[in-house]
Amino acid sequence: MAQTKFDKQLEENADSLVRGIARVLAGRDLDGVKRTDATFWRAGTRVLPKVEGKVRRRSYKPGWRRLSFRIALGAGVGESGYLATQDLDATVQNTQELWDNREQVLATLESSGIGGACVLTVGTAAYMALTRERRELMREWVVPLHEAIHRPLGLAEQTDPRRYLHIPKNFSDDDAEIRIDLPKHLDFSRDVIADRITQKLALEGVTFDWHPEGSKPYVRVKKTRKPPAKALFKDPKVRELVAKAPESAPIIGLGSAGRIVSVDLDADSPHILVNASTGGGKSATLRCIACQMLHHGSLVYVLDTKRISHPWAHGIDGVTYCRDIADIHDQLIELGQIGRLRTRIADELGIDADPKAIGPRVLILLEEINATMKQLARYWEKIRESGDPKVSPAVDALNEILYMGRQLRMHVLLVAQSATARALGGPEVREQFATRILARYSVNAWRMLAPEVHPAPKSTKHHGRAQVVIGGSARETQVLFFTETEAREWATTGKKAADGPNPAALPAQADPVQLQKSPTPDTQPAAVPADSLADAWSTTPITAVPDPAPAPAADPGDDNPAATPPAPADDAQAVGLREAHERHLPDITIAALRYARAHDRTFPKPVGKRGAELLYRVGDLKKWARNRPRAASGTTDLD
Repeated sequence: MAQTKFDKQLEENADSLVRGIARVLAGRDLDGVKRTDATFWRAGTRVLPKVEGKVRRRSYKPGWRRLSFRIALGAGVGESGYLATQDLDATVQNTQELWDNREQVLATLESSGIGGACVLTVGTAAYMALTRERRELMREWVVPLHEAIHRPLGLAEQTDPRRYLHIPKNFSDDDAEIRIDLPKHLDFSRDVIADRITQKLALEGVTFDWHPEGSKPYVRVKKTRKPPAKALFKDPKVRELVAKAPESAPIIGLGSAGRIVSVDLDADSPHILVNASTGGGKSATLRCIACQMLHHGSLVYVLDTKRISHPWAHGIDGVTYCRDIADIHDQLIELGQIGRLRTRIADELGIDADPKAIGPRVLILLEEINATMKQLARYWEKIRESGDPKVSPAVDALNEILYMGRQLRMHVLLVAQSATARALGGPEVREQFATRILARYSVNAWRMLAPEVHPAPKSTKHHGRAQVVIGGSARETQVLFFTETEAREWATTGKKAADGPNPAALPAQADPVQLQKSPTPDTQPAAVPADSLADAWSTTPITAVPDPAPAPAADPGDDNPAATPPAPADDAQAVGLREAHERHLPDITIAALRYARAHDRTFPKPVGKRGAELLYRVGDLKKWARNRPRAASGTTDLD
């Protein structure tokens, strides 16, 4: 039997009724269109793709809330209908009475209407006044931000911005916090989102704390307080903080809200990299750290091809200052041998020994690594002999110290204008610097040295301001400033390196005392023979070349003149100042040599006397001449 048109209509209506009841019970829109990602138990946060038209607020509510509202509304309507039926007769009677007293009723309604209108007007005005700031926030900030980031986030334009942008009215105040809920797919660029947030909300000095994990990813944007404009050592409070700082954790500067920013050389990072362009305060940063280390009795080696970076350290006990590239080369080799020697000390002491028993802490200040590495390579090419390795042993020594510095209490403080992997000797070398201080940096420099911190904080030209990156987080810091006089005073008033504990006994082939003792003020180590430069890791300690004994007079009757001992080399001779001026240092006058002997603490010590005249080793005098702060004499000419 064919189905009639009436039957089809009845079936369609029944189906629509069933579907409508199901949508009511499920808390969904009655038209059957799913507009948001809301479920029965969870509220919605975004509009689904391909949804057109305006999405009302009720579409974001969870199904159970909409069902509860519909049940309450239906119950109210049913109860009203029941009461209306019961009171129909009473209503008719009341209507008759009102008609009979219509004048009085009209007067009452007139006064009540005026009162109701007044209440409605006052209530509306109060609501508008109380919500004015919120409406302005939505109009001026929230909606424009939504329009800027909804597409990069992959959200529909119809998404209610209040569902995922949680922006307080005081978002521009210090310590204000903004929370933005992120889509689960995380298919967006963090740099783009961060850049648009800072631009649309006109934010400066904010940090982005990304939380992509879990079912509700979000990013927290927090505006922190700026570091102080200045951090001067002469401030009594700052001086007190420096005095209380541990020996292994020198203070770098002050961060937000005046908090101390420091690095623990034993726990956080044994080495520090300072990257800044010209005028970024590289030397001031090194001076801050080095003088604190000297105050606690560390040994400091300043390897400075610029020659004038740290005049405050000239002549301080415990400081070895190398300005000439040949002496920097030799000094790095000797430091590498000290590292090998300390390795044997640590092995002899065992795992339970006091770390200080290995010897005083050693800090190596390596200035301008970009220029220094090139000069070391050129110098090695100049002196290298057949059979020597192509790579400078000084570079190998530096790399070895970087790899094993923590256990040996040897730390490298390296300065670069552009700390590329090529300049440092490879990416694995750069990874040894877990603490990095960046000032006046470019975007490329930040991406190269701190890629784990994004977006990159904006660089500033504020004097002394830097970003200290430790453990994957960056802290804006006002670097502690010591004047040269203050740095020298603080470095010379603390514990002396010679007061430290003596290292334990070594195997018979090494003498620990010779390499662990505190150096004399700013004197350079004895020259290394040219034929030993190729072996950077010899286990034999470098010792000073002894003064040669006077050659015995030749015997006129000796028929074998070849058996006569050869004359000593020029650098090993012991000469007076006048002879040194005439034969070895013609560019330095005898008056200048005598003045330096009386006033320069780095002037070599005499090695003997000839009558009343003091004798000095020629090699020591040449090394002093190369490394003195004034215009040097005898500086290695690499060109």
